[in-house]
Amino acid sequence: MSDVMAIGGLSRKAGVKVPTIRYYESIGLLPQPPRSDGNRRLYGSKVVEKLRFIRHARELGFEIDAIRELLDLAEQPQRSCAKVDALAREHLCAITSRIERLTALKVEVENMIKACAKGRISKCRIIDTLSHHEHCLHREH
Repeated sequence: MSDVMAIGGLSRKAGVKVPTIRYYESIGLLPQPPRSDGNRRLYGSKVVEKLRFIRHARELGFEIDAIRELLDLAEQPQRSCAKVDALAREHLCAITSRIERLTALKVEVENMIKACAKGRISKCRIIDTLSHHEHCLHREH
């Protein structure tokens, strides 16, 4: 293995914290690394690339299972990218849905603030709205 590094070096090169690297190894997202005679984890440059891929996918909001599938697909370069496209489209739909829910929540909070008379708590529309959840948006998660 050329350019072999310990977990701290991998952490710095990939921009991922050591506990996160260990977690990814524990769930099988990263392979268990070979160990030195002193039982230290040893990583090569391919792991840096893989970890950067994972980090970027997480930054984009992909779930672990989708990342696992994307990593598997990335190892099959001759295969059609239809599944990758489907995963990205599915993720985009989830993002769009989340934006719609957040937009509705924003409007509700803005309405609570506008309704506030800025007087006493006993007449506060914000407290009243929060106390009576039937007036608030009620969404399943």
